[in-house]
Amino acid sequence: MSVHAQRCQSHYFSATPLKTQVYEWYSRFRGGEMSCEDQPRSGRPSTCRNDENLEKVHNANNGDRHWTTDEISEITGFSWSSCQQMLMEDLNMKYVSTKFVPRLLTGDQKSIHFNAFYDLREQVGNQNLSKVVTTDETWCYGYNPGGGQTLSQWKTPKSPKPKMAWQFQSNVKIMLISFFDTNGIVHKGFVCPGQTVNQQFYLEVLKRLRDSVRKKRPEMWRRSDCFLHHDNAPAHTALSVQQFLAKNNMIIPHPPYSPELALFPVPSYEMPNERETFC
Repeated sequence: MSVHAQRCQSHYFSATPLKTQVYEWYSRFRGGEMSCEDQPRSGRPSTCRNDENLEKVHNANNGDRHWTTDEISEITGFSWSSCQQMLMEDLNMKYVSTKFVPRLLTGDQKSIHFNAFYDLREQVGNQNLSKVVTTDETWCYGYNPGGGQTLSQWKTPKSPKPKMAWQFQSNVKIMLISFFDTNGIVHKGFVCPGQTVNQQFYLEVLKRLRDSVRKKRPEMWRRSDCFLHHDNAPAHTALSVQQFLAKNNMIIPHPPYSPELALFPVPSYEMPNERETFC
């Protein structure tokens, strides 16, 4: 390093211009140019993010929303970083995972869905959900290993850790059919092992449900405004079941593939020693 360069660096520290920069300025000064600023350059602009190119990227994205940034860059001819910036910053888009739904509804099914929801609102009212008794089935397992303090034991530092064999839940299980409203469980019962839930069986369950409504919901029974809401299981949509519900004015339409219209969650229930069974 020359003496002049050392003096310059000791005086300006990190602001000292580079050697190549000094040579460039020296050549400019010799040619009569006294400016140290960069001169404007002709040719390709510094960015391709203009309205015309945004339209190309937007049209390519509309062709197939599953295309990645690499594929859009290959189609449009722009760089990957430019496509990424135009998609995320200019077009305000995000590359997200597809959401899984039970089924993509057709136009007719959407129309049925809307009509059923409108009829439900007209029958039940906006806030009076106490008229609705909904039902669902669930498997109950005869297995309760306990947890927390129930499995804790006192031990010394030298004694081995206590062990317990893990039992599979599928060893003992039974189906529970529960009917409930905003005030709690109206009727419940367990299906006997080996029993098939068909329309004849479900009709007998509904008859028991009417008896339970008469005993546990006397005001609802006197008003005769008890509505049953269930899904579209084969036993629920059978002709004999639909005729029974229509005769007793208990039916509420439920559109196909519409689990979001379920009014209440399934309540938690523990299997008692003595239980009613639908046999």
